[in-house]
Amino acid sequence: MPEMRHDPIQKRWVVIATERGNRPSQFLRPKGNWREDTNPFLEGNESMTPPEIYAVRKKGTKPDTPGWQVRVVPNKYPALKIEGNLDRAAMGQYDKMNGVGAHEVVIETSNPDEDITDLSLDDAILVTKTYRERLTDLMKDKRFRYVLIFRNHGTLAGASQPHPHTQIIATPVTPLTISIELQSAKDHYHAKERCLFCDIIAQELRENRRIIAQNDRFIALSPYASRFPFEICLLPKHHAHDFREISNDDLIDFTRLLQDTLRRIRIGLDDPPYNLMIHTAPNTGSDTPRPSYWNTIKYDWHWHVEIIPRLTDVAGFEWGTGLFINPTSPEQATEFLRGIQLG
Repeated sequence: MPEMRHDPIQKRWVVIATERGNRPSQFLRPKGNWREDTNPFLEGNESMTPPEIYAVRKKGTKPDTPGWQVRVVPNKYPALKIEGNLDRAAMGQYDKMNGVGAHEVVIETSNPDEDITDLSLDDAILVTKTYRERLTDLMKDKRFRYVLIFRNHGTLAGASQPHPHTQIIATPVTPLTISIELQSAKDHYHAKERCLFCDIIAQELRENRRIIAQNDRFIALSPYASRFPFEICLLPKHHAHDFREISNDDLIDFTRLLQDTLRRIRIGLDDPPYNLMIHTAPNTGSDTPRPSYWNTIKYDWHWHVEIIPRLTDVAGFEWGTGLFINPTSPEQATEFLRGIQLG
């Protein structure tokens, strides 16, 4: 069973998951060296994964057989495990609990060489719709406080499997990064009775210096204080706090702009490794709700996507101070990405 331990100095939880050290070395092979008989995500190799949780399938096909377009399975080497109780406990100055959660893999396509940027819009929507469906289902578990949807593209970004996929991890705590964002949004709303993210979007639309691309419902921009070169934030233009509530119409525009943005990165930066994270609202229906906090979350929080190309290394200064040195201004990055011809 994984274990979660709390650091009282940094005020963050850490997952101790020694079983993940048992991942086979084959998962570290670079793209191009995979054989059909060793790729567990390939259509026809369904027996190599745990039984599927969810799938978009061709009519008449059975679970865990060929004939799927998108397939969701439990991670074979999960960071957190679905079974068990939290069993919170004190250890002197420390706190710990069982590593209870969920760890799923969204296999985005049956074609190992077809990234989400290569899919047709309709097929890509099946992927983002799967995000919404799995998020909705996992939030029904009252043990989970937060669910993170994230995509690691490339070995240097942490992808241990070259077949295009997304991961979903549900945790029994709200991660520190999310907590800081939630608190900032709450403080802004309580001071001004406006959403912080909506105010930022309004300013960026007025200035038009850091907007990379946009459509009727969504906007992709370079954050004013970007930590990394070509860091991107993608947000709904209208106020929306929970990705679970995204409509089918909004899902179309979201997927279209997501593909547009990732294509600009791939073409302009020579397909770099990157990390993509969807920051949505925490689970307000968890076993340990915080009524005083959740009173305004529907109004102060604004879900968004962060995309971080892995073009520079985080070194001693960054780790030691929490300050980031970005050699490319967000304005320079925006100008470059805007000029990419997508064809």
